[in-house]
Amino acid sequence: MRFAYSVKQKMKIAVLLFCIMACTILIRLLEDKSVKSMNKSFVSLYNDRLIPATDLFYIAEYVDQKRSLVEEVLYAAATHPFNQAVLEQKLGRINAAIDSLIKDYEKTFLVKQEKEKIAELKAWLLGHSAVENKLLNTIAVQGVEKARLMYETFGRNAPGEIIQKLSELMRIQRQVGEELTKDTAFMVSGNKVYSSFQLALAILIGILIVGIVFTSNVVKISNDKFNLN
Repeated sequence: MRFAYSVKQKMKIAVLLFCIMACTILIRLLEDKSVKSMNKSFVSLYNDRLIPATDLFYIAEYVDQKRSLVEEVLYAAATHPFNQAVLEQKLGRINAAIDSLIKDYEKTFLVKQEKEKIAELKAWLLGHSAVENKLLNTIAVQGVEKARLMYETFGRNAPGEIIQKLSELMRIQRQVGEELTKDTAFMVSGNKVYSSFQLALAILIGILIVGIVFTSNVVKISNDKFNLN
């Protein structure tokens, strides 16, 4: 009878230990998944938010450089002669740099709003480049005065509109970045919960070990007394 009771108690303890082991493994798997998700979020923050935001800043700088080059020619050409071929080369290099940054931006993860805004930005950039080409042709054929009138009518507002589109994209970048940060914070809090569970399981295992040792000692003492009798 005493042997059967001892076996029954050991089976209960074994089942409980098995459940604890299963919980520990499950928690470990959940932690690994959470760590992978956090790593993915951090990589996305860097590759899809931080780097593209920097690229948008450079595009804005390039747009301002083009505006300065064009206005310098249109409003200072009378007193400071310019080389049109050199101007075309400079504008061409800047446009190539902008195109390269836009292509890099499009390779990143884009939300729906970003796709719409990037399409609008590309349209404005294309239109601005077309105006620049017309200005250069007008300068060559009809002179600076005619080109200046055309610029003030059609081209002056284009850089400002492009900067506005860039600002809208930067605002979307910030919003998506904030969402990623919130998701990461939630995953960190989840890991804290997992750690608390692991600590609780470790304490429970310790209690069980103490209980098993105590029970074994009690059984041993009882057996010794029985043998003495």
